[in-house]
Amino acid sequence: MLGAVRAVRLGSHCLPPALRLCTDKVCGSPPVGSQIVFDFRWIKNLQRAISRHLLVISAAFGVSSCGLVSTAGPSAGDVVHATSSNLDQSQISVIDVSNELAQRLIESGRTAGFFEVLGEGRPVGTVVGRGDALDVSIWEAPPAALFGSGGGDARISSSGSTARGTSLPEQIVDQDGTVQIPFVGSVMAAGRTPKQIEQFIISRLMGKANQPQVLVRISQNTNRTVTVVGEVANSARVPLGPRGERLLDVLATVGGTRQPVLKTTIQVARDATVVDMPLEAVIRDPKQNIRLQAGDVVTAMFQSYSFTALGATGRNEEVPFEATGLTLAQALGRSAGLQDSRADAKGVFIFRFEPASALAGQSGIALNPLPDGTVPVIYRVNLRDPRSLFIAQNFPMRNKDVLYVSNAPIADIQKFVNVIYSTILPLATAATVVP
Repeated sequence: MLGAVRAVRLGSHCLPPALRLCTDKVCGSPPVGSQIVFDFRWIKNLQRAISRHLLVISAAFGVSSCGLVSTAGPSAGDVVHATSSNLDQSQISVIDVSNELAQRLIESGRTAGFFEVLGEGRPVGTVVGRGDALDVSIWEAPPAALFGSGGGDARISSSGSTARGTSLPEQIVDQDGTVQIPFVGSVMAAGRTPKQIEQFIISRLMGKANQPQVLVRISQNTNRTVTVVGEVANSARVPLGPRGERLLDVLATVGGTRQPVLKTTIQVARDATVVDMPLEAVIRDPKQNIRLQAGDVVTAMFQSYSFTALGATGRNEEVPFEATGLTLAQALGRSAGLQDSRADAKGVFIFRFEPASALAGQSGIALNPLPDGTVPVIYRVNLRDPRSLFIAQNFPMRNKDVLYVSNAPIADIQKFVNVIYSTILPLATAATVVP
């Protein structure tokens, strides 16, 4: 019924040596000839033989090391054996993650905040500084001898007599810290409050003016300012009032930050001291909302923290996270977890350049730091242990970490089986039907 079929000449000599023995013994020799009727029973015998001997063949070829099977990275065994190699003369360490280790890393990663480094701060008050502009008004009781006879505005009445005063042109505090007042001369203003300047001018006018009264007001504050730059709506120099503006007050004055709160880091530079904190941490802890001082520079920065997920994770990609930090459990969730069909739950690794100080006292670690003070470390997590899921909720991820999940051994064997089927079976079943 099938008609004449021309079969491809296929004997045991067409097969790899590893299969030749099993096909000759189990399947027998295939029919050969230029014009034959195709024997499908021989093909079925060959398929059964291949299935029965694939595991033996896989072991003979050395699936994990022969390079015949594609893979996304090293196996769990290869990673563990990395301890026998060095990276730029620094030995690579493989450390099993424990709750004690996670707590130690959390403590080492904590940095002092604004309050701890810069202090609460004091209100800047109304101290005059160089470059400030002052409004000075001088009043004199009648009969006015110096300032009231020139047609000044009548503003104060006392016992039927009108006192007159004179408002002087705006006075700019020069680099010497002084201003010039008529009939008084040079007045040291920098470092004094307006009240102190008033008292000094009055004392110098006594005997020259009739019961002088002086009012001094800061009309332009150029000395007590904070510079706000970076990822804010409007970069500006913000003057500080007498009550003492706090960090969040100044940020609100310039229109807030342009980036989301969770992805923004605030840096405060005061003289030679520079401190940075996540904005979310400042909002969460009111103690960190310090009073700013004159000359402070506030910079809002978009902090692009990220880790890279590789291997048998749900997604292989660079994953951003917030400046406030991320745990291993969250990192696994954001990378879509482990692939159930290929992941080795015992082979979850975090590759990191860890500061040597964070591992001081850790047993079994040979600390030979790189020039930047870090050591190459591979943290290993066994997710088959239910306790590891609690540890993963504490283990902190760091910027530029690599989260790698190795393939399960059976996954590599399955890949090799697919290679065998895709190469051997077409040879065994190839035929051309002649119409």
